[in-house]
Amino acid sequence: MADLVLGANVVGWTADRDTSFAVLDAFVAAGGTRIDTADSYTWRAPGNSGGESETILGEWMAARGNRDTLHLATKVGSWPERPGLGGANVAAAARDSLRRLGTDRIDLYYAHRDDPDTAQEETLDAFDALVREGLVREIGASNFSAERLRSAREISERDGLAAFTAVQPHYNLMERDDVEAALVPLAESAGLALYPYYGLAKGFLTGKYRPDSPAPEGPRSEGASAYLDSRGRAVLAGLDEIAAGHEVPVPAVALAWLAAQPSVTAPIASARTPEQLAQLLPIRTLELTHDELRLLSYLSATS
Repeated sequence: MADLVLGANVVGWTADRDTSFAVLDAFVAAGGTRIDTADSYTWRAPGNSGGESETILGEWMAARGNRDTLHLATKVGSWPERPGLGGANVAAAARDSLRRLGTDRIDLYYAHRDDPDTAQEETLDAFDALVREGLVREIGASNFSAERLRSAREISERDGLAAFTAVQPHYNLMERDDVEAALVPLAESAGLALYPYYGLAKGFLTGKYRPDSPAPEGPRSEGASAYLDSRGRAVLAGLDEIAAGHEVPVPAVALAWLAAQPSVTAPIASARTPEQLAQLLPIRTLELTHDELRLLSYLSATS
């Protein structure tokens, strides 16, 4: 059975509080346990300033009393209010996230993006202190190059510090080359968990984007429409065929391909409504054949 991480980047943005509660309830009812958020979610939305996703998640967990049944990931470093991975910022941001989430620990705490202006030793010292204090269980790196991830792990080993155990890259059927060339081999050799984000290519792999149809409205529409070239059309055709054969929605097939890739622990995908979530949930039981996986890999290859 494949796992799925529910991305909370839409919580407090395109999904209001009540709708977010409904999506989260449906996710848990279907057996989901992993939720991914960040302190920066959703500061770009009109009227927001950041921290809204964590706040709503905290209110939902308090209302349901289910914190102990969940694996909760959040991130630090990309919110303009708390930018970068300086030691003091990491320590303060973690405590702010804990307060908003209404919990006493973070299961997986990510560096949201690399910070070349801060020595990795300083960042890792701060993460290590959080782990030793029991505020964070494990640490991860999002949007890191393989080179920087490797150097961070070497520093942790050298200095006896908590090491990154997870990596979160931009990875899907339409975005493969960089991850498969460098990050996947590193994850395999180091035993790192891989949690790809944008598993549905900003919505393109939901099947909503078609050559002869107007693009759906939304904040990611332009980015998703950029995939609608000959390769993108071929991938959609392959997804359509496989989805019809299994009698499942197209998004579940795209995520099932991703879940089957080497080192992938679970893909991350978000849903604005319970109806959208229902399009994703068949991934939990869907098993693609070797030939189906090979076909999608062939159609999505760039060379």
